[in-house]
Amino acid sequence: MKKRRVVITGMGAVTPIGNTVTDSWASVKAGRCGIEPITRYDTSAMKVKLAGEVKNLDVDAILGKRETRKMDRFTQLALIASDEAFANSGLQPEQEDLSRCGVLFASGIGGFETTEINYARGAAKGYDSVSPFFIPMAISNIAAGQMAIRYGFRGMCSCVVTACASGTNAIGDAFRHIRDGYAEVMLCGGAEATITPLAMGGFTSMKALTESKDPLRASIPFDRERSGFVMGEGAGALVLEAYEHACKRGAKIFAEVVGYGASCDAYHITAPEPAGVGGTACMTQAMSDAGVTPEQVDYINAHGTPTPMNDRGETLAIHQAFGNHAAKLMVSSTKSMTGHLLGAAGAVEAVLTALSLQEGYIPATIGYQMPDPDCDLDIVPNQGREQAIQYALSNSLGFGGHNAALLLKRWEE
Repeated sequence: MKKRRVVITGMGAVTPIGNTVTDSWASVKAGRCGIEPITRYDTSAMKVKLAGEVKNLDVDAILGKRETRKMDRFTQLALIASDEAFANSGLQPEQEDLSRCGVLFASGIGGFETTEINYARGAAKGYDSVSPFFIPMAISNIAAGQMAIRYGFRGMCSCVVTACASGTNAIGDAFRHIRDGYAEVMLCGGAEATITPLAMGGFTSMKALTESKDPLRASIPFDRERSGFVMGEGAGALVLEAYEHACKRGAKIFAEVVGYGASCDAYHITAPEPAGVGGTACMTQAMSDAGVTPEQVDYINAHGTPTPMNDRGETLAIHQAFGNHAAKLMVSSTKSMTGHLLGAAGAVEAVLTALSLQEGYIPATIGYQMPDPDCDLDIVPNQGREQAIQYALSNSLGFGGHNAALLLKRWEE
């Protein structure tokens, strides 16, 4: 079967810098930092005090109090983002063959807060006393399942769990599902909500999180003084469609998905392979998949966590994948504004990358002060750039050695 073109016709986002795509993008263009002191629990006995929390979001008003009580926070954020994406796609379910519409929505960890709460209740009162909704609230696939129920999509419905690469893998797999003829429409992306005492304690004990007390010097990708990532929460959702299907219904198109690469380091449970082999492979695959040369790529929304090993390894991988062109690439990390959204990161960053292409604007890596010779790329420091671009990559690299890259193209007829 001939491979079909796949386009983005809807986008939604809930992030630490905005509760919609419009608000999040305005914050990106303003170089706004969404990292602040944690308010979701008492941090007085804990080392990490900062996170990228979603702010001023009345979930009960949006989804209904009765329903939100049966959902973990990650599902709540997922549905709010997916409702936005679905609404701006203009899809009319009654006019679709719903067996050709599917969901591929990721979460790296799922309902962690629900698990934490029910464990505490069970330890205090006996485990038969936990909520009857505990399991269906906690399982990672439940956001995807809730979306399928909500929109009536009866095609493939699945959940990718590949740590910090989850959101990107979900979009890439959805892209292939449409391109190869198995669906006309896929709702895809990722959500995460792990700003909880146990989750934060776990990441702190493994030395993954920065203990910086300064919000403006906490999430500092590619900076020589980087000391770990800042936890964020949120969701990103995209509606992907076969190009012919989108044209037939007169849909607005944001960008085109043209390539996808996925690889595994097969090296360590948390540390990236130091030579950058896996990152190189997924970027090279994405370009090959699209039939695009390295010289045609203008911008990379980097994984840029910022941990010492990730940023060094990703820089090396970019040099290996792009050769001499690496010196001409713009490479920024929007995690400098949002923190690291784990399984939602790739989805949110895909939304921002699509907007970069659509508007000809390159997000900055904010908070950058101290150059690192091991990270010798044009990281668009502190100030974004107005610049028309045609192709952009979005990278995600996760624990377990999972690597994924999406190649997007500016939409043009």
